[in-house]
Amino acid sequence: MQKELTHEPDARRYVLRLGGDIASVLDYRVLGDSVAFTRTFTNPRYRGSGLAGELVEFAVDDVEATSDRRIVPSCWYVGEWFDRHPDRAAMLDPRTA
Repeated sequence: MQKELTHEPDARRYVLRLGGDIASVLDYRVLGDSVAFTRTFTNPRYRGSGLAGELVEFAVDDVEATSDRRIVPSCWYVGEWFDRHPDRAAMLDPRTA
């Protein structure tokens, strides 16, 4: 099944599609010099397969590559992702880390 990771800035979200179906979504809000990752959702039929983690990694990489912003992990899943990836802690907004 083909996997596609995209950034949809007009919708303020990152999306992971499998075979054209939306499998996981990461919503965000821009807050000046930071970006809050506000909600991560994975379609129940795709849960437990690591897709949300892949999507968060894609989003973190995108923020790092395209801006000077830092991330506010407003979503519990994103917070746990950063706990599991301490090597990416430099991407956290220091006011919330």
